[in-house]
Amino acid sequence: MSQKVLLITPPFTQLNTPYPATAYLKGFLNTKAIPSFQCDLGIETILEMLSAKGLKKLFKEIEIKKPELSPNGNRIINLSASYIRTIDPVIAFLQGKNILLAHLICNRRFLPEAGRFLVTEELQWAFGTMGLNDKAKHLATLYLEDLSDLIQEAVDPHFGFSRYAERLGRSASNFDEIEKELNEPSSFTDTFLLPLLSQKIERFQPTLVAFSVPFPGNLYCALKCGQWIKKYFPGLKIVMGGGFANTELRSMTEPRIFNYLDFITLDDGEAPILNLLEYLDGERVKSDLKRTLTLENEKVVFINGSKQNDFSQFDSGTPDYSDFLLDNYLSVIEIANPMHRLWSDGRWNKLTLAHGCYWGRCTFCDTSLDYISRYEPNTVQVLCNRIEEIILQTGQIGFHFVDEAAPPALMKALALEIIRRKLTVVWWTNIRFEKSFTYDLCFLLKESGCIAVSGGLEVASDRLLGMINKGVSVSKVAKITDNFTQAGIMVHAYLMYGFPTETAQETIDSLEVVRQLFQEGVVQSGFWHLFAMTAHSPVGLSPAQFKVKIENTTPGTFANNDMIHRDPTGTNHERFSEGLRKSLFNYMHGLGFDIPLPDWFDTKVPRTTVSPELIRQIIANPEYEPVSSSAKIIWLGTIPSVRYYTRKKKNQTYEMAELTFATKKENFSVLIPRKDGEWLMERIPEIYPGNPGQITYGHLELSFETQTGNDFVLFWNSPAIKNLRQNGLLMV
Repeated sequence: MSQKVLLITPPFTQLNTPYPATAYLKGFLNTKAIPSFQCDLGIETILEMLSAKGLKKLFKEIEIKKPELSPNGNRIINLSASYIRTIDPVIAFLQGKNILLAHLICNRRFLPEAGRFLVTEELQWAFGTMGLNDKAKHLATLYLEDLSDLIQEAVDPHFGFSRYAERLGRSASNFDEIEKELNEPSSFTDTFLLPLLSQKIERFQPTLVAFSVPFPGNLYCALKCGQWIKKYFPGLKIVMGGGFANTELRSMTEPRIFNYLDFITLDDGEAPILNLLEYLDGERVKSDLKRTLTLENEKVVFINGSKQNDFSQFDSGTPDYSDFLLDNYLSVIEIANPMHRLWSDGRWNKLTLAHGCYWGRCTFCDTSLDYISRYEPNTVQVLCNRIEEIILQTGQIGFHFVDEAAPPALMKALALEIIRRKLTVVWWTNIRFEKSFTYDLCFLLKESGCIAVSGGLEVASDRLLGMINKGVSVSKVAKITDNFTQAGIMVHAYLMYGFPTETAQETIDSLEVVRQLFQEGVVQSGFWHLFAMTAHSPVGLSPAQFKVKIENTTPGTFANNDMIHRDPTGTNHERFSEGLRKSLFNYMHGLGFDIPLPDWFDTKVPRTTVSPELIRQIIANPEYEPVSSSAKIIWLGTIPSVRYYTRKKKNQTYEMAELTFATKKENFSVLIPRKDGEWLMERIPEIYPGNPGQITYGHLELSFETQTGNDFVLFWNSPAIKNLRQNGLLMV
């Protein structure tokens, strides 16, 4: 094949790590020996702008244009020399290259400070216990946000570190406004972006440029790049794919977008891009493309004649992070939300445990689309092979598994394989709160390197959880989050308000449940989202079933996913936004638990009907879990030393065994009858994670009762075994 592909993530996604879509595609193209190159134009553009050279250009541009500025903007202009002098050291610090700068940053006399720093006094209690390095990262992040505010105010109203021109892409049912902006003179950001694009094309000489557009905030820059390519490299073909196209452009009829692109592909990109390359190489006719939108006779057509199946997880290759400037990403700390910090601080390799969602029933979710509906798990052998390859490739041990909801059975198998291979990794993922997450499983996940999970509590109301078809209850979520917390894994809860038919009372009761979850310490991080109806969700497909009315009933010619709706049986949901945000911010920092819920709101709201002891009682109430004979028994501790001795008591002698186990912190011992001890010493090597056999509870029960003649249930529930279960003897 004579084709060469340039894979581009357009500005802007994240400052701290590359978005993984192009790495996935590059890994796949490697399996087909198709040459490809990838770049994250977002981080490269930011580094050009946020440099001494870039800031000189910014201040010169402002001097020429003389825009009317706010007092805050004028303050930054007056401090321009300080910004130019400090920007390069600050960027290097956020890249982890001169960490000693933290001392100067934290003395509050090195960085120029503008409007963003006004919140530091209020946040002092939140960050007061942070280490020097973290505090410096936060202050440096505020410093960058001040510069971002100036750029947005003075030279580029669309600017944002992660959501450039997002307003144009979000709910853009009509293409007019986007095209108007594209035909304006190049923005200040464009003057950095387009020369970088030119360098990539000149260097790599691709035959196809592929833009991955995951979010509305990437759309404008992708089209601006396409516009530039069409002007200066008219023979170069351009394709766009990614999450935005998959959800927003499925019913698009707007021909004008093809002034900037040649093709748009939908859903998983591997098969469509391979078929497209074969077409461009003359090996496939156009009618045999796969899930591809293009222009024919001035009309948008959808071509899906290909007989090519989508590639399985096993055949898609290991994501390839080469070409990315991995050492140049910025570790920032924006806000005091623990989970959001994981998003923005540190470099994370992205992997997927399973394609799609194993649950796939939530009524607010795009369950009719391929990325949710087609569930296909990977194998732990393939996953761990890829983990090892990526660690060698990037030098980074952090992994974010980007599943819609990671399957518990696969998480368990992965944890065992990580432990068996003796890999050192740090990982986190998104889950569904379900009964499979026992304390023992959570402990196993922690031992394999899991540090955090995020899951959808959504609306903490059993009635609404039933409507959402979440398959969980408030009591079940409380138990599961307690299991994770006891195991030492941080829990982030996605929270939703404004679901159809939700009443004011249910919103306040939901907040009370959330308050108690934080007060009891079983949830450590959270974020409230206002419900948004999408066209591909069960709610969007059957709105009458959920008692809502659709207001934008006529589809637009461009983006058609977000649906404007009215909820006649619910309440005015927007009036709760600020109170929910403010109360949650305090709860995350252990504050405000005694403040009556109505006091968080500016408008009158009902008092809660939830018992103030609800979550405490649920957690305190032991839940009987029947023992399954097929449950796997795992020992994560060490081989003990053993001492056999005879104990005398009331003229009776007992043959005893003392097993002493070494842990990383201290030793502990258990005393059991000698027969039981001899049996246990034989079994411990068999129940290590590395043992190829699967020793189950049933196996142990039969073995114990045959060898010792004693009752295994009594032995399993003895103080000695309970001690072992607290120190790494797991039933999963």
